[in-house]
Amino acid sequence: MTISLPKQVIRIDMKISQIKLYCVSLTSHETYYMADGKTCDSVDSMIVCLETDCGLVGWGEVCPIPHYLPAYANGVPAAITEMKPVLIGADPIGPEAIMTQLNSYLPGHDYAKSAIDTALWDLTAKAAQLPLYRLLGGKHAEQLPLYHSITCIAPETMAEIANKEKQNGIKQFQAKLGADGNWRNDVQRLMQVREAVGDDALVYGDWNCGGSQLDCTRVGRAVAHLDIMLEQPCKSIEECANVKRNSQLPMKMDESAHDIPSLLKASEYGCMDAVALKLSKFGGLSAMRKARDLCIELGTKMCIEDTWGSDITTATALHLATATPAKSVLNVCDLSGYVKPRLDANAPGRVNGTIAVSELHGHGVNPDPCVLGKPILSLH
Repeated sequence: MTISLPKQVIRIDMKISQIKLYCVSLTSHETYYMADGKTCDSVDSMIVCLETDCGLVGWGEVCPIPHYLPAYANGVPAAITEMKPVLIGADPIGPEAIMTQLNSYLPGHDYAKSAIDTALWDLTAKAAQLPLYRLLGGKHAEQLPLYHSITCIAPETMAEIANKEKQNGIKQFQAKLGADGNWRNDVQRLMQVREAVGDDALVYGDWNCGGSQLDCTRVGRAVAHLDIMLEQPCKSIEECANVKRNSQLPMKMDESAHDIPSLLKASEYGCMDAVALKLSKFGGLSAMRKARDLCIELGTKMCIEDTWGSDITTATALHLATATPAKSVLNVCDLSGYVKPRLDANAPGRVNGTIAVSELHGHGVNPDPCVLGKPILSLH
């Protein structure tokens, strides 16, 4: 019997030859109002393209919300220019090795590095001729549950939005809180959204770390008779832990959970029943999949997503979520469904409250050149 050996598909002599950066203005379908005066309307998304000497390209994206976290869109071109000596001429296969060098060469600036790391993983999976999730743990689920984020406006309008999205198959709802600084209005928001979606849906109120310990505790106690979860009410882990202890409600961490030490601290303080893992907070997939593995061991449910963005960030997070045991995944977010334009009209989108990962090689997103326009930075 003749045995045919598989052909080797990974190029071991590939080198990064060029870096291009594009800026695409993403406009939300509706303005998102959050606590402490934060808003999200029109936001610049930075799209990275890593070109190689063999013709393969990898795509990454980072979209910082202005005045929100230690990140801003105009910092990306400068940071990537600083990274040029490490990237140009480097072998892109095996992103962790390059990211280790980058972290030593340029400490910090994780948000800018996340786009580079995403592009490196895209290249690695394309070279292996595999969808990205195959390199991150394989497929654990065919469909992933979505949540819908509701902007902080009048309670009755938020309830109407929730009811509409329930009819579209959504079963998990994030109600933004604190935009008007009135904790009694936040109580009404949670109560009316809960009533609109029924008992079989997940509802959680999110202050985006912009609430006071006192007001958030008041809200928590007022809705303690309902099945409600709270999300990152205050800036510090200690304050969030106090709100949970005083309200006796489950809590999801977000802004304060950005690396392994912060995850361990939140777990130790007992306020991390669930957590939002976001690519730009952790610096990309290389770091975030380690956080994913830790959360599995801690028994923490995960929302695997990014802060903001379009198809590339959505798809990349979907690959990691698909490669995560289903019992550990709370939900994911189709960020591209909240904004226009789409980078790739054929990229995954929501269907009846769920979303499925692409089976194309890499993360599966091929940006439309007409949407990208001309690069704002090109490094050889």
